[in-house]
Amino acid sequence: MPETSRRRLLLGSAAVSAGALLTACTSNDPKTKDTAQSSVPVADDKPGKPVTIGFAGPQADHGWLNAINENAKSRAAKYSEVTLETTEGSNDTAAQIGQVKTLINKKVDVLVILPADGKALTQVGLEAMRAGIPVINLDRIFASPQAYRCWVGGDNYGMGLNAGTYIGEQLKDKADAKVVELAGIDNLELTKQRSQGFADALKNYPNIKLVARQAADFTVESGQAKMAQLLQAQKKFDALWNHDDDQGVGALRAIQQAGRDEFLMVGGAGAKSAMDAIKADNSVLKATVLYPPTMAASAIDLARALGQGKGLGGLAELEIPTNLTLYSAVVTKENIDQYLPTGFN
Repeated sequence: MPETSRRRLLLGSAAVSAGALLTACTSNDPKTKDTAQSSVPVADDKPGKPVTIGFAGPQADHGWLNAINENAKSRAAKYSEVTLETTEGSNDTAAQIGQVKTLINKKVDVLVILPADGKALTQVGLEAMRAGIPVINLDRIFASPQAYRCWVGGDNYGMGLNAGTYIGEQLKDKADAKVVELAGIDNLELTKQRSQGFADALKNYPNIKLVARQAADFTVESGQAKMAQLLQAQKKFDALWNHDDDQGVGALRAIQQAGRDEFLMVGGAGAKSAMDAIKADNSVLKATVLYPPTMAASAIDLARALGQGKGLGGLAELEIPTNLTLYSAVVTKENIDQYLPTGFN
């Protein structure tokens, strides 16, 4: 619903590695000729052309959203030639539109926008692009691809798919296994995608049945209340997938109050509290599926490369990609030490 390594790209540091791919061919000429440019400029850690990046982020009223803002600021501070113009985060679409317009009027070189509502902010994204300011659209996607130069975000369907696959593998030998789902906000497209991925994964395990589902609101309080309802309605089940680790704090409270421990729980997003619980291995929470807030650091790297007219190291293309979807890794006790530094508060 994600201190140095937290803000590192989950792309194998593609946006900051140096070098370019070269392709060679042979001919009758004994000398080898390059068929790709050997001087393609790529983004690296060395200071380059000064770039002013405008960042319009969300209101930090949720652990993941706060981590988005912190990742962006920390990554920008890494580069001496980058100036970051930030707005006060807002979940009000009208206020955020006004904030983006202010950044456009300041004539920043590149804009990074995580819209409160992608559809509602599409027009201001178009306005920026038409003013010659390229836009990096972060996570919540605009309604038109003309409103952004590059989109970078998480894989909501992949979250559900990987959560379902993990649960399926744990329960594949159990006859008539039952699972329940604590979803996010049902009118959000991301919630629908997470649920669809989960349902599709479970189709690979005919012994498992989804017996109940409740939608919460990405808050501790709603997580506790909705989980209590699930526990009261389902006297016994084998696994729970919770879409968001913040609401998962409340869900765990309800589970502990009910004295239930016959099932395993999988969380979502990658909060530090969830990772600490997984490492301690003293509760039903056994895994969480990442939705990395490090995407904001990635967006800053992409904006910097774009503002400097550079491509990505490891890729032969002169330009940065149009879309970049991050992977939703499953974090368990076995790999927790690798991912723990990326956990967000």
